Amino acid sequence: MQAPTLPPDITVFERGWLSSNNILICGRETRALIDSGYVTHAPQTLALVKAALHGRRLDVLVNTHLHSDHCGGNAALQSAYPALSTHIPPGLSRHVSSWDAQALTYTPTGQNCPQFRFDALLVPGSEITLGDGRWQVHAAPGHDPHSVILFEPASRALISADALWQRGFGVVFPELEGLDAFDQVGKTIDLIESLAPKMVIPGHGSPFNGVEESIAVARERLDRFVTDPARHISYASKVLLKFKLLEVQAMALDAFIAWASATPYFSLIFSQHVQQLDFPHWIEQLIGELVKSGAASRDGSMIRNAG
Repeated sequence: MQAPTLPPDITVFERGWLSSNNILICGRETRALIDSGYVTHAPQTLALVKAALHGRRLDVLVNTHLHSDHCGGNAALQSAYPALSTHIPPGLSRHVSSWDAQALTYTPTGQNCPQFRFDALLVPGSEITLGDGRWQVHAAPGHDPHSVILFEPASRALISADALWQRGFGVVFPELEGLDAFDQVGKTIDLIESLAPKMVIPGHGSPFNGVEESIAVARERLDRFVTDPARHISYASKVLLKFKLLEVQAMALDAFIAWASATPYFSLIFSQHVQQLDFPHWIEQLIGELVKSGAASRDGSMIRNAG
């Protein structure tokens, strides 16, 4: 599939998977960044942004949602650009104000995010000026109950966060907590189809066109999860383990199991969805599946990131 030609005011820093993509939109008067990556990549995020701005200021920071890989660089950017105006979706704003790492999911997932402030809310149904364009703010629950996506009608560009990737969508986190959210994923996919974007800039992976094909892939993936929820639970558990490996690169097996045991999401998933194994053997089984898929490697008692 050929990569789309992005509008000339948009630069995408494609970051891989530990950090979300960063989207820089430079207008005649103002410059905005959408999503700031994970905290361990914050110095690189700053370097990329500063190099692209050529000495100009960054005016606006937007978070599509508040998962750590999308807002972990907020604090560093706010420090570097003191006048920066930060916009977040409203759903968790009170927990940002009081800085509740539990409610913001950083403690439950075993991930890190330095405290940051916000200045305005991205209210679904509203519009926001980014660069010289007016972008629609749409609610996109499913992957995260409070996520939004951004759509610019003139170019028909969609910033889809983790609601739609070229080959799927992000983990449906409410499902891990025992909440029904697959239907919300489906409604968000329907919304994206109704917007009829010409190009999509996802939270992870390269920008793409051929949106109809990606929507069909996402619906097939959703159908598999609805039919077999255990498939989604296994996938989500391995994503959380892989994220930790991306962060630390290598960890002794005993330490990895101890980290998972101390991470509330794993205890929650295990208590609700795993009956056949004890906890250490369950984590070892998931690690074995990561190794088999090429996403990790094992050298004796040491587990390493791969892929």
